[in-house]
Amino acid sequence: MIFLTFFIGVIANFIGYVPPGNINLALVKITINRGFKQAMMFIISFSAVEFFFTWFIMHAAKWLATQVKLDMIIDWIMLVLFTVLGIVTWINRSKAPKTNYSESASIKYGILLGIVNPVQIPFWMITGTYLITHEWIVAGQIALIIFSVGAAAGAFLALFLYAKFAQYIQSKFALSTKLINTSIAILFFAFAGYDLVKQVYHLVHG
Repeated sequence: MIFLTFFIGVIANFIGYVPPGNINLALVKITINRGFKQAMMFIISFSAVEFFFTWFIMHAAKWLATQVKLDMIIDWIMLVLFTVLGIVTWINRSKAPKTNYSESASIKYGILLGIVNPVQIPFWMITGTYLITHEWIVAGQIALIIFSVGAAAGAFLALFLYAKFAQYIQSKFALSTKLINTSIAILFFAFAGYDLVKQVYHLVHG
């Protein structure tokens, strides 16, 4: 049962980080601009925070589910976050990558995005509630700790594959840093635009 709980956590969170979002796009940017070593520092620190994040959300799922405006608040936070990441990436798109970066920079960035990760709140509210109510996992302290460790491992695995893919694309196709950063910035703006349209629709039809 312990292994199954861990494995479910790995699979659930791995799936959660497969779709492009602020975390994996930021990781691709780090891999391209700073190198794979810095990307690993980011992944390790982010995954460590993901353990505590998952554990907290799983405990607070019932309370969060009662907050009527939570989805709207999260969308506004994501709108701001995507816009900021897009602007920063766009401004720095033409800058040549530095040859040396302090390891603490990527670690701090990983911790920051691990904490400011609102998109995972509804994900774990839905996924966590489903897994508990269908008795895939037991809602006990030890089980949730093991599940959270699995979730952290799932995030690590998904992000590691993203970093390896970004490294492969850069070496295989010799794409310029400017082109990659511009593409990432456009994706950030596209996600921000989607959240904005969604909010306007709710305000008009709500």
